[in-house]
Amino acid sequence: RRQRQMCIRDRPSSPSDTPAGALAGMRVIELSQIMAGPTCGMMLADLGADVIKVEKIDGGDDSRQYRDPQINGISAPYLMLNRNKRAIALDLKHPEGKKVLLRMIRDADVVTENFRKGTMEKLGLGYDTLRQENPGLIYCAVSGYGTTGPYADKGGFDLVAQGFSGLMAITGEPGGPPLRTGNSVADINAGLLAAFGVLAAYQHKLRTGEGQIVETSLLEASLQQLYWHAAIYFGSGVSPGPTGSAHVLSAPYQAFPTGTDWIIIGGANEKNWQRIAQALGKPEWADDPRYARNRDRMNNRDELVAEMSAILETRSAQEWLDVFDKAGVPAGPVHSIAQALSHPQTLARGMVVEQDHPVAGKVRTVGMPVKLSATPAQYHRAAPRLGEDTVAILGEFGYGQQEIDALIEGGVVMAVDRERAPA
Repeated sequence: RRQRQMCIRDRPSSPSDTPAGALAGMRVIELSQIMAGPTCGMMLADLGADVIKVEKIDGGDDSRQYRDPQINGISAPYLMLNRNKRAIALDLKHPEGKKVLLRMIRDADVVTENFRKGTMEKLGLGYDTLRQENPGLIYCAVSGYGTTGPYADKGGFDLVAQGFSGLMAITGEPGGPPLRTGNSVADINAGLLAAFGVLAAYQHKLRTGEGQIVETSLLEASLQQLYWHAAIYFGSGVSPGPTGSAHVLSAPYQAFPTGTDWIIIGGANEKNWQRIAQALGKPEWADDPRYARNRDRMNNRDELVAEMSAILETRSAQEWLDVFDKAGVPAGPVHSIAQALSHPQTLARGMVVEQDHPVAGKVRTVGMPVKLSATPAQYHRAAPRLGEDTVAILGEFGYGQQEIDALIEGGVVMAVDRERAPA
């Protein structure tokens, strides 16, 4: 622990405008781009880590090029996943660019990358090389299929991972075509798992001073979503198929039509089922041999859904939600994205964050979903422009102004503003 404290004290100082958080003192070099890796970096940055985003000079993170939608010419997807980070534009293929990165690595805790297997080694920047510069480095890699196995050399994409893992086989309506989930669940979950792994490795580093490799993949991030479905397969030998909005283990637990809009009703246990039967004016269903137990309801789900829908369609969605709320039945509306993000409960939980961006203006992003009472997430800066912090970062790592000017003139780095390096 004494060794770790000395390391933090002696390293280049982080920017003074970064609020202290749970991860204050952690420095992350983010080489990853688009979604999975940047999700990891944003989670760490929200909790106080100094995340330095290293981007290629020609265009930066590929998500910067997403043209629709844009906010004053800035990619909205890029703005979503890169708040609280600083940015340096660096040519890693240039010999001097590699030297810059290696100097940064010496004073980092974590480096993240999501390149195809072998890319970092081809650049001369693989884990073995970086570890020589910093034995305590945590090297976090997010790939398509992991770094072992027959598919280790393949690239990864969210859609492909969803199909490969079986997620698309259980998404959609029975008898319909395979569908991807509405969100990029493989990418997002891989980013969360990467952050989880980094924190575990960081705790080990705090105890021992030792770094290590942390890796996950889109495949594993997708397979993890199959807990219930895998349990069914392992227990029965049968591969579950799609069930629409219905649950694979409980009924009634799905979306139902009303006279106006769809609502969700959750009868996940027997007490809730009895309340549902009472609320629908069908108390006899509680003892009906077709519906009395969850097993019975699952075996007769189509019939149950048809009978419930016929009743529900006689009143509006809000009327039924009021009835179910009074009866203590878990129920809720099926919101649009706009409705969900503007709902008072969403706003009360701080899940919509507004920040000022020098080009885009007012920018809204989705907030940190984990709340800490003593060291909560803080949102101190919007996503950086390409090369926005190049000069300041180089100065922090010991480069003088003449050296910085030479790097810029030589095309090794790119800076938005040629401000002076910090003294």
